[in-house]
Amino acid sequence: MRPPPRDQPAPPPVTSLEGTPGAVALTVRAVTVGISCAARLLPAVAAAGVLRVVRGRAAARRHFYRRLVGQAQRLGPATVKVGQLMGTRRDILPAVLCDELGRLHDRVRPMTDRQFRTALTQAYGAQTDQVFARLDSTAVASGSIAGVYRATLPDGRDVAVKLRRPDIRRRMLLDLTLLHRFAVLAGRLPRLRGVPLAELVGFVCSAIQGQLDLAAEQENLLRLRANFADNEYVHVPEPVPEASRPGALVMEFIPELVTGQLASIVPQRRSQLAERTLGAVYQMLFLDGLVHCDLHPGNVYFRGPRVVVLDAGFTVRLPPTVRRQFGEFFLGLALGRGRRCGEVVVESAVEVAPDADVDGFVDRIADLVARNAGMPAREFDLAAFGTELFTLQRDFGLYAASEFVFPLLSLLVIEGTIRELDPDVDFQAVARPMLLRAAAANVHPPAADRRSA
Repeated sequence: MRPPPRDQPAPPPVTSLEGTPGAVALTVRAVTVGISCAARLLPAVAAAGVLRVVRGRAAARRHFYRRLVGQAQRLGPATVKVGQLMGTRRDILPAVLCDELGRLHDRVRPMTDRQFRTALTQAYGAQTDQVFARLDSTAVASGSIAGVYRATLPDGRDVAVKLRRPDIRRRMLLDLTLLHRFAVLAGRLPRLRGVPLAELVGFVCSAIQGQLDLAAEQENLLRLRANFADNEYVHVPEPVPEASRPGALVMEFIPELVTGQLASIVPQRRSQLAERTLGAVYQMLFLDGLVHCDLHPGNVYFRGPRVVVLDAGFTVRLPPTVRRQFGEFFLGLALGRGRRCGEVVVESAVEVAPDADVDGFVDRIADLVARNAGMPAREFDLAAFGTELFTLQRDFGLYAASEFVFPLLSLLVIEGTIRELDPDVDFQAVARPMLLRAAAANVHPPAADRRSA
């Protein structure tokens, strides 16, 4: 069997997005980056050659990948974020490179007082005192793109202000554009033909571009709130559009959030929170099609019986075709229909190697599902399942579309938190009711879905 033609649109490449830097700025940055990379990576190539003779190919590769990732760390927040996301794609990149990319981290200090005042002026001009009755200049959270500050509106509401760092948009767009253009060129190399490198890097760069767009994040928060409006146990902070600006996102401030100290929650409540968190992810994947793809512990908190989800910058809207594929894959896993799972993965492929043994791949996926379907909840390891799935895809030369893989990774990212809450939570049992609802919806999809499918 061969995959059918893909009918879902790919995300726009970063070079087509508004605000792409000019040719002079790109050239200057490209020369600067090129000199820096040559100075640090050429010696690493030479050292890897020596290591290959002395200690073997594996040691040489690890040495070079480590130096490559170290250089990505030095180049700044854009390359760090791209590297972090690409390190999750074990279906495309070598496992040892993914391990090294996983070590990347944002070394971020809060904005200085001067940076804070500059960012505030860029966002509000002379209107700051009219918008806020009080604004604390001490950050409650800091990231490479923005800092979060506590404030009070004139009507007395406590709010959180996500303030974009000054000049970060221009600097990151510069590096994102260069990275995407480099990926397009690298994808033409003989050894990389058939590997969807440009598609992957383009998707990742567009996702990071989305995190720079606070107006888009506000829209994501509003849509997530609407999707969870009937779920009293999932809370998404309410944006305050009238106080927000292109460089500042204002939303309700939620106090007394718990994370990182889950053992302090009573066992019965922990079990409930585990199922509610998992149910929220499944609802996004199978029913809503709007998926928060950055569910690390810094974005998922607990307050009493409720799950609180923050920071909707990296949110993916699934085309109806991909949502159906998700539902069929997980329903096949829950029911032990391994061959159908394999067929769905093939259907989702954006690239298939000309010599790929597609039937052999489906057989291996069927075996993987058979070994995991019906497994006791405590023994089912979603991360190990996902890793083996991605390894099989890479080994057989079938590369899934980014809009299929990154939402799946949201489930893998949240698994650690869910297992810490309740090691016995049954991922497949929690999924079944929503999978059946999704299957019923696919039989008679809403008119909007029929038009866009």
